[in-house]
Amino acid sequence: MAATIDTPPTSPPSPTGPTPRIETTPGSDPARSLGLTSTTAIVVGSIIGTGVFTMPAVMAGAGTSSILTLGAISVGAVLLGVLFGQLTRRVPHNEGGLYAYARHEFGDFAGYMTAWCYWITCWAGNAAIVSSWVLYVEDLFGIKNPSAWTNLGIAMCGLWIPAAVNLMGVRQMAAVQRITTILKFMPLLLVATLGWFFVSKANFGPFNASGGSLYDAVNLAAGVALFSFIGVECAAVVAGRVKDPGRNVGRASVYGTAASALLYVAVTASVMGLVPHDKLVGNGTPFVAAFDSMFDGASWVGKLVALTAVVSGLGALNGWTMVTAEVPLAAARDGLFPSTFARMSHRDVPWFGIVSSTAVASILMAWSYSGSTGLKVFTYLVYLSVVTVAIPYFISACAQLSYLVSRRRRVEGRRLVRDMTICVVGGLFSLWVTFASGYQSVYQTMLLILIGIPIYAFLKAKRERQGQVEEPVDAIV
Repeated sequence: MAATIDTPPTSPPSPTGPTPRIETTPGSDPARSLGLTSTTAIVVGSIIGTGVFTMPAVMAGAGTSSILTLGAISVGAVLLGVLFGQLTRRVPHNEGGLYAYARHEFGDFAGYMTAWCYWITCWAGNAAIVSSWVLYVEDLFGIKNPSAWTNLGIAMCGLWIPAAVNLMGVRQMAAVQRITTILKFMPLLLVATLGWFFVSKANFGPFNASGGSLYDAVNLAAGVALFSFIGVECAAVVAGRVKDPGRNVGRASVYGTAASALLYVAVTASVMGLVPHDKLVGNGTPFVAAFDSMFDGASWVGKLVALTAVVSGLGALNGWTMVTAEVPLAAARDGLFPSTFARMSHRDVPWFGIVSSTAVASILMAWSYSGSTGLKVFTYLVYLSVVTVAIPYFISACAQLSYLVSRRRRVEGRRLVRDMTICVVGGLFSLWVTFASGYQSVYQTMLLILIGIPIYAFLKAKRERQGQVEEPVDAIV
């Protein structure tokens, strides 16, 4: 269970932060339709997408040292889940998760930049998931040497089908999420358990296969490993729709992340032992090769695995499509995102956020496939997503650190040491994966962040005209 912080029930918000909203009795608010099981399923479904079905091939390029890197990333991800649970319990207005934490502690601009970065993460991450999903769709239907137009057409289906499910309503989305989560676990558990009886020691590659130093190998694996854990914050992001969020967000985050971590490590190591290293590196569908090794190349097995990966990808995209709209929704309601993102349908879903985010992801897919295909597209989109999500993670850790060193703190002794350790490790973890993502990804992320600042300038001016914020006092010349 996630560690929590004891705070006064009427803790005052920061001067620039939002006015706290009065919560209803847990379970009494019809808008809060997600219980612990559904919320945990959203976390697991968002973390485990088609990325896990492609990850072993990318990790193999770093060597077997990548398994240790994956283990370290797993610990960091679980600690982030604990951190988000603590912040959700402490921050009065917690709808939007990472955005809400930043705004509560550091003010409007920090909240806006967090929402902007996370919104980029969501649609870029959806594009990355789809780029992996496309590879398994092509394997499922036996499409050989597809053109860029074929790739793009399949990708559009992967993006817009989950969008249509989300537009039907939260309950329908949650039902689909539970079903796809169960289906995706079946083959993964089969590889993680039965697969070990077919593992050959000779298939494992060298400890460091990067061609450089061990440090290079760790950095190569770190970015892909963190991408595989993006989604640990999903329970916090949809806190406004969770029953008793102060209790269930932290629990769902930790339970979902820990279960995903155990499965990731077992599956990745198993696939590395099932498929020869030279055939695994660069293989867009490594799970098909793994099951071929287990069942002596039976064609129906490969098709079944590909089908499972396709269903898994749709489940991940289903959860991420909702999350993509939730942060802009919370920010728009506070006047820190264009007001159109706050538009709700008659089914109480942010339809404009869903449609616009899916449209931007579609444009990114079209641009990506215009230059390359296959794993190259997946890897590029992975690193872009990692850098943009590491920034909100870092700001969240700093928000908790600010509280722990302030006079508002009600945590003492060993609990203070524990909580300080969690937020410091979370912050250092975010810095590390940002550095490991490479200069190109950091450079492109910086450009995307800078684009968001002029938008904030117009939003702030509008709020000043409407009297929602105080106008700066300028010197009279």
